[in-house]
Amino acid sequence: MAAGIAAPGPRQNPAPGTSPWRSLPEFRQSIREIVEQGLVDIMLMSPSTSELLTIDEGIFSNSRVTPAVRANDTTDIWCGNSGQYANQPSLPFRSTTVRQLVGRDAEASNANGGPGVNLGLYSITFNNDAVRDRETLEAYRQFREEAEPLGFRHFLEVFAPNALLQPVADVGRYVNDCIVRTLAGIPRRQRPVFLKMPYFGPAAMEELASYDPSLVIGILGGSGGTTLSTFQLLHDAKRHGARAALFGRRINQAEDQLSMVRHLRLVADGELNPDDAARSYEADVAKSR
Repeated sequence: MAAGIAAPGPRQNPAPGTSPWRSLPEFRQSIREIVEQGLVDIMLMSPSTSELLTIDEGIFSNSRVTPAVRANDTTDIWCGNSGQYANQPSLPFRSTTVRQLVGRDAEASNANGGPGVNLGLYSITFNNDAVRDRETLEAYRQFREEAEPLGFRHFLEVFAPNALLQPVADVGRYVNDCIVRTLAGIPRRQRPVFLKMPYFGPAAMEELASYDPSLVIGILGGSGGTTLSTFQLLHDAKRHGARAALFGRRINQAEDQLSMVRHLRLVADGELNPDDAARSYEADVAKSR
């Protein structure tokens, strides 16, 4: 949904003259393998991939992994290898409807066995501009009004500002303020199940976690990083109040995705520290070469 041709991730050791990026069928096969492994809690997919894997193939029917789908695609996530959308203030947009996301028979598609999904990711980006931020909130309200009667749950992703029109002194505090202001106006039946947001450091994370202990705060992994930095980010965020990690892109870019998932799980569960996890993961990668 974000990176265009590069979305499936890098191909390991591509042959001369071939694309450096994996194909869409290769990407979807990685999803099947990770779901079969069963160590992630949620598998987030685009609507088109979810339609194939969740509805047509039913790969989640006997799995503990919960399927989820991206419910909107704001302009700031259109960040492939061409174009400059990510550098312009975010505009709200949805390619699909909630009824389409939940499956062929919307009334039957729910957590009790319907063919589609009943969990989606909705993302918003605030840029400290009253007009654009109001449009963002209005679009989010419309989505919730559409989702509620269909029993469609969501988790809320709040990005850092991508094109501030007015400066802010502390981006972490600004995002926290936007989150709690947004959630304060939402009735319980429409609230997100959990949050997904950047990790702005210990102080910002502790501020938000202590403000409302009922919030389930998840961190996003960002565009990438070293193996050690990936495990360290997960460890530090958990230490300061995060309760979920959504590291899809870092997993997708890993040399060994199944090993990366396994080691992330060990760090998340407190069974390995970041240094030991990095050494163990690198050993796995060396064995596979």
